Amino acid sequence: MSGRKWENREFGRAGKRGIRPSLSQTQYIAVGFFLLILTGTLLLMLPVSSRDGHWTAFLDCLFTSTSASCVTGLVVRDTWTQWSLFGQLVILLLIQIGGLGFVTIGVFFSIVLRRRIGLKQRGLMQESSSALQIGGVVRLAKKIVIGTAVFEGAGALLLAFRFVPQYGFWRGLYYGIYHSISAFCNAGFDLMGHQAPYNSLVSYYDDWLVNVVIMGLIVIGGIGFIVWDDISEHRLHFRKYLLQTKIVLVSTAVLILGGAALFWLFERNNLFADMSAQGAIWSSLFSSVTARTAGFNTTDSAAMTDGSKLVMLILMFIGGSPGSTAGGIKTTSVVVLFLHIRALLGRTYSVNAFGRRIEESDVRRASAVVAINATLALGAAILIMLIQPFSMGDILFETFSAISTVGISTGITRQLLPASRVIIIFLMYCGRLGSMSFALAFTEKKRVVPVQNPAETVNIG
Repeated sequence: MSGRKWENREFGRAGKRGIRPSLSQTQYIAVGFFLLILTGTLLLMLPVSSRDGHWTAFLDCLFTSTSASCVTGLVVRDTWTQWSLFGQLVILLLIQIGGLGFVTIGVFFSIVLRRRIGLKQRGLMQESSSALQIGGVVRLAKKIVIGTAVFEGAGALLLAFRFVPQYGFWRGLYYGIYHSISAFCNAGFDLMGHQAPYNSLVSYYDDWLVNVVIMGLIVIGGIGFIVWDDISEHRLHFRKYLLQTKIVLVSTAVLILGGAALFWLFERNNLFADMSAQGAIWSSLFSSVTARTAGFNTTDSAAMTDGSKLVMLILMFIGGSPGSTAGGIKTTSVVVLFLHIRALLGRTYSVNAFGRRIEESDVRRASAVVAINATLALGAAILIMLIQPFSMGDILFETFSAISTVGISTGITRQLLPASRVIIIFLMYCGRLGSMSFALAFTEKKRVVPVQNPAETVNIG
């Protein structure tokens, strides 16, 4: 082969690589969410999406689209008063796609259309759903979509029993469907702005039906699809569950009950002072459940005591569980780090739980996730403090709510300046992708040289 022909062939290959660069799985998901957010933004900008029939500002639409796609719930415009039926449905669609993941929905449609699902698609599904192995991910995608339809449908029906008598059949049914999807996807968007803007579910603080259904949907959506699959396979045989399932179920119960007890102790002479015993119990439980990435509220978050705000901030930072509709550093990360600390203090050789040893790589990953999320939230808080004179507590509450895709606010969201809104948008995007996944998207193709430097001891602690 002549030199010129060889050069032309190599140039052609390089040109093709330059035009169509191969994306890693993490990068593919990151780009997919970006395009979803951009599409939602453009649709929300249209006059048909606003209640007054006018164009909506780009940044307001970008913020709303990001919040919906990343199932957060922070809003700069009240969902009911700002958006028309079309705009509300766009937001609902973004919530559903963002909650389940566009990869899961795509794989499900491939199953329905009987299309072949290749290894690349299976790998994307594994990455998107945080599956432990690539085998069985197609079956998992089918379970996720069908299970979601069942849970959201049941939730909508139960909520309709409360909303239909109040608002009439069609509007009540629509409210049931909207809030059921929003709760299951841990999004926190509501349509109660007709009572008062940004009112959320405050008027239902002592309603047992609304509380039970919304909390149930939040918890089911937040425990993770892998846990669903495990429970459906082994039913109530706890000993047969995967280690992840055991950790998720136990930690979720502890966080809900422990958080509810602390909220009651801090607010019994404040927000709960004029409530009935039933109202105080429901409000305590709801605050504990919704703080872990749901975004709804039945009490005024701004009026909480500092103790309650601190508890809520901690719960927001922890969030839900891996492979779920929830955000945060995840329950498994917290448990693994606590077990690691216990192993260090007890001078135990390995990190163990429920008779199983946790891999050292998982401990390192948990440490990285906690460090990255905390750094992003604190760094963003410092930047916003430089831009606007809000109190430190309110800004920290906002940034931790954004990075954990929670959506609860003390009320400063709609007062944020454009620069501050961009920071919150970035946090919500990172929180939905996973802060570590977002960071790896820039380094995944980096060549790692298999050479180690000489070791040297550094004093720690």
